[in-house]
Amino acid sequence: MASLRSELPRDPETLQAMLIARDAEIERLRQIIKELQRHRFGRRAETLPEDQLLLALEEAEQVEAAGFAASEENAPATKAERIAKRRANRGALPAHLPRIETVVDIESDVCPCCSGRLHRIGEDVAERLDIVPAQFRVLVVRRPKYACRSCEDVVVQAPAPARLIEGGIPTEATVAQVLVSKYADHLPLYRQAQIYARQGVTLDRATLADWVGRAAFLLRPVHERMLAMLKASPKLFADETTVPVLDPGRGRTKTGQLFAYARDDRPWGGADPPAVAYVYAPDRKGERPIAHLDGFAGILQVDGEACPWACQRQDPRGGYKTLAGRNAVSLAFCWAHVRRRFYELAQTGPAPIASEALLRIADLYRVESDIRGRTPEERRDARQQRSKPIIDALEPWLRQKLALISQKTKLAEALRALALGGAWPLPR
Repeated sequence: MASLRSELPRDPETLQAMLIARDAEIERLRQIIKELQRHRFGRRAETLPEDQLLLALEEAEQVEAAGFAASEENAPATKAERIAKRRANRGALPAHLPRIETVVDIESDVCPCCSGRLHRIGEDVAERLDIVPAQFRVLVVRRPKYACRSCEDVVVQAPAPARLIEGGIPTEATVAQVLVSKYADHLPLYRQAQIYARQGVTLDRATLADWVGRAAFLLRPVHERMLAMLKASPKLFADETTVPVLDPGRGRTKTGQLFAYARDDRPWGGADPPAVAYVYAPDRKGERPIAHLDGFAGILQVDGEACPWACQRQDPRGGYKTLAGRNAVSLAFCWAHVRRRFYELAQTGPAPIASEALLRIADLYRVESDIRGRTPEERRDARQQRSKPIIDALEPWLRQKLALISQKTKLAEALRALALGGAWPLPR
């Protein structure tokens, strides 16, 4: 303790500055601890994940339906009421589905009253949704051979149709089903093999893997063409996410990156069809998006993790900033991601500055909600009249609030992030 006292400066102003710096550091560490606690024990997102919410709803609805079925057995009036309600709310089945009609007619057209002839005055039509479980079938291709009776060495035969898997047994539809089940329905190949085995079709998992690999190779021109069409768009959205990748020999998986480049002009009435292309990379180095988007010129929308403030931390995703430096790409950032920084601060306790930032961002969200569905010209005019003043008022507000707090806090980082997103560089 004596040695500690001897190391402290005797100047009151210096001591005061040290105390202020220590308090700021303590507050920063407290915020980090609260974020870790919320990450470990609390909800990881601002809303409940959709899949978890749907699972909970499914369970509740199943229990409710079972209870209704049990109660209807002893209450005919209630059962009839619910049947009528079900008929009114079920809607129409899609017109493109094939219809298989069954006529349920009376046994005799003799009037039960006078024995006269009955005549048809109408009919009731009811439709039910039916499904035929997946069935395997074998397509047999016969190629007759022809020979000439005069020429001994002449044999004529039609050439064999081309196959997607040369020498293999699957049709194009079979391979497509395997691919959709694996990548869209998340059914691993070994589970697909088990499903097929129930119908007596034995397909080894390695065989299915061979089909998938060959199909992926044959689909590469389609993927390359789709990516080229996307890069010709004036606006793209880019994002990346981690994906576990098998690492043979280590007994565990390694982390890869799946980059997504998407276009969807439907919300503002664009003519280009929506599309998305995925590109795998073993890491998230900045050179990856630079290579993927080579030749692209336009607006690139990225999330908060890829914004310039992330690049200033030597984030590997700085490739987006490099693209913007070429003057051919303009970065557009995500309000939802920068808002999340203030939301996390406001959730941990009283945070008047973070709460005010949320209110200002909510004003922008309100404008977008009001103009959703209008023409591009109407939305642009509304944003110029209503959103622009909100944005213009942000810069002086950010500078004022940043001058009141320590520059090492999470709140200061959030304020600078918002400022950099608006191209207002603030002091660190």
